[in-house]
Parts: sequence; structure tokens; C-alpha cells
Amino acid sequence: MKGQRSILRNKGVQSLLASLLCIVVGLLVGYLVLLIINPAGAWEAITTIVKNFFYYPSPQAQLRYFGNTLVKTAPLLMCALSVLFAYKVGLFNIGAAGQYVIGAGACLYCALAWNMPWFVCMLAAVAAGAVLGAISGALKAYRNVNEVISCIMLNWISLYAVNVLLSQVKETASPYTLTLSSTNPGAAIPSLGLDKLFYNNQYVTIAIPLTILVAVAIWVLLEKTKLGYELKATGYNKFAAQYCGMKEKRNIILTMVIAGGLAGLGAATLYLTGFEQWQTTHSSIPSMGFNGIAAAFLGGLNPIGSIFASYFIQHITSGGAYVDKTMYSAQISDLISSLIIYLCGFVLFFKSLLDRRLDRQAERAVARAKAAAEQKGGEQK
Repeated sequence: MKGQRSILRNKGVQSLLASLLCIVVGLLVGYLVLLIINPAGAWEAITTIVKNFFYYPSPQAQLRYFGNTLVKTAPLLMCALSVLFAYKVGLFNIGAAGQYVIGAGACLYCALAWNMPWFVCMLAAVAAGAVLGAISGALKAYRNVNEVISCIMLNWISLYAVNVLLSQVKETASPYTLTLSSTNPGAAIPSLGLDKLFYNNQYVTIAIPLTILVAVAIWVLLEKTKLGYELKATGYNKFAAQYCGMKEKRNIILTMVIAGGLAGLGAATLYLTGFEQWQTTHSSIPSMGFNGIAAAFLGGLNPIGSIFASYFIQHITSGGAYVDKTMYSAQISDLISSLIIYLCGFVLFFKSLLDRRLDRQAERAVARAKAAAEQKGGEQK
């Protein structure tokens, strides 16, 4: 029992158990919603969502659509890392959505208007996201403006600014931007043969392994470097960090710069594959940045855990598209995905419940041991 308790005290194990619990509860709640709406197809609908690309009977089609899921996972992982990195330093980067948007605008404009190569377009996306993050960081550091408020305002500013900017490179007869393949093929991220592994899925590129390497790099930065220690120390208590000689204002700004750059990179890993075109009539902010919040918490605020959490959320989201629309409305897939994403926010809550339960068990064990020792001492007398 002692060994079991020590395992459950491990933060990684707690994060895993809490995440699995959120997933199970989310699927159960989603199934209940489907039962209420139309019980006849509820089981088939929930299994279809979980299956995702396994919905297709052909192995070739399964591989191809598995590749599509991975393509959408890459930007989600970057947004999750953006939220996670800022949270580790005591900041809530709800602006990942706007940084993602401005990154999309920067990379697409460089690709379609200036015919830049893919790596320049990617760097432009990172730089644009970093600048937007720096604005929120500077407002927080020098004027103590709450980063949540400044980020929300910048999200909408970014959306409308990008809509105006990309209107210059859109198709004549539609609100969508020009395609990379017809305008500037050199701006497409190369696949280096990865497309062959997914039955010639042209959208599977080196962006997928690149995002995994970035996640590992973020883990190393936070856990194994002096800079990571200083950033986290600033997040715990900026006044103590200042007393110890750390530059707390610089650390706050640097944190938001890195977080913004990660979200901007996420946009580049999607739009520079040609998988999607930007719609210049967007009236709402793309959900990718907000879903990154759920992926970060579902992954236990760990960069490595966020890799698996991001894939799961995208897997569920993509699987929802295959639900029978004759039995359920087109929005049912979004509803199920939203339920699961919402419950992802309770990972830390479940971890705290587990800690409190283990504390009570430890207190009872100590009390029993003390009573046994006192009884034994009394018998010896």
C-alpha cells in the first residue's frame, strides 16, 4: 500500500489518471446527450467519433485521413505549448488565438504577395506572433495591465487586421486566399517523403516532427536550464525573483514573446501545408488557439503530455465530422467535442482531489501507527 501511495503521489501519474478520467467522463456525458437527442443512433454516433479515420474500411483511406488528423494536430500542439509556457510563468495566455491568427496572416502574405520560400514565411509567422505576445507582456510588466484583458483585445484586432491584409491576396470569386500550389509552390513546407507513409497525402510534411521537437525543446528549457528556472521563479513570486536579482520585467516580456512565437509557428505549420485557405470574411476567431488551452491542461501542463493531449482532442474533433447528419444536426460533432474539451479544464481539480484523498489516508495511517505504538507501550508496562 505504501508503494501504491508513492506512485499516486507522482505528478506524472496524477496527470495521466486525471486526464483519462476527464476523457471517460466527457465521452459518457456526450453519449448521454446523444441518447437524449436520438437514442436510436447514440451508440453508433459516439463510436464513430472515437473511431475517427477508422470509420473508413480501406487501409489506404485510413492512412490518408490519419495523416489529416496529424496535420491538424501540429498547430494545436503549438497553441497548447504557447498556453502552457505562459502558465508556467504565472501568466494566462488567452491570446494564443490572436497570435495564431497574426501568424497565419504573416506567413500567407509573405507566401502569396511576396513569393517568399517556406522557411522565410515560417519565420515571419513566428516573428508576428512574438511581437503580439510582446505587446501583452510589456503592458503587464510596465503598466500591470492584466494579460487576459490585453490578449482578448488583441485577438479581435488581429482577426480584423488579418482579414484586411489577406483581402489583397484572395481569389476573385471567393473570400478565400489564393492556393499555395498555384501561386507559390515554394512556400509549401516540404514533406521529405513523409507523404508516402500516409498513402501520398501531400499535406503531411516535416511540420509534424518539427512540432514534436519543439515540444521537447520547451521541456528542456523549462526543466533543465537556468533561464527556465528564472522564468518559473518569476511566475511563482515576481517580488521574490526581483529580490534575488532576477529581471522580472524582462522575464514577463520574454515569456510572452516565446508564447506568441509558438502560436505563430502553429499557424505556419497548418497554412503552409496548403491544407486550408484563410477565409477573409472570418467573423469569429479560429478555435485552434482556444483549443490549445484544453490541450495544455489535459496534458497536465507538461510539454510531452501535451503532444498526446493535442492528438486526442484533434482525433475527437475530426471524428465528429463522420456522425450521421440524418440523425443528428451538423453541430452535434462540435457539441460532443466541446463537452470533452470543457472537461479537460478539470484536470487540475481532479489532481487536487487525489492529493487531498492521499493526505487523509496518510493521516489515518499515522494515527493508526501512533495508536498501535501507544498500545504496545502500555502492554510492555
